Amino acid sequence: MSTKNEVCAVTIIDEKKVERVRALLPPAVDTEGMARFFKGLGDTTRQKILQALLIEELCVCDLSTITDVSISAISHQLRMLRDLSIVKSRRVGKMVYYSLADKHIEELMRQTAEHLNE
Repeated sequence: MSTKNEVCAVTIIDEKKVERVRALLPPAVDTEGMARFFKGLGDTTRQKILQALLIEELCVCDLSTITDVSISAISHQLRMLRDLSIVKSRRVGKMVYYSLADKHIEELMRQTAEHLNE
């Protein structure tokens, strides 16, 4: 990694601060996981799904109707969201119902909406 910084007008750095922050940063694997997580939230269709699930547990057919997106496309998006532990599923007979994975996701959705409406 280059120590030359072409952006800063001042070339003196606070080495103690830099080393302290570097030591406290999460491992690269955590940073990559967070980036994947937020990328999973960064799609309009997935946001519609999550906003609907914030209100109520729903099946694929219900989500398809609410979002006006095909069942296969909704299934694909749900699979991605499930793989990222953003949603969870519950089977009742042949029906599968989806909901937000936990209170953290609910709170993240609510705080994001609140932030955008400030």
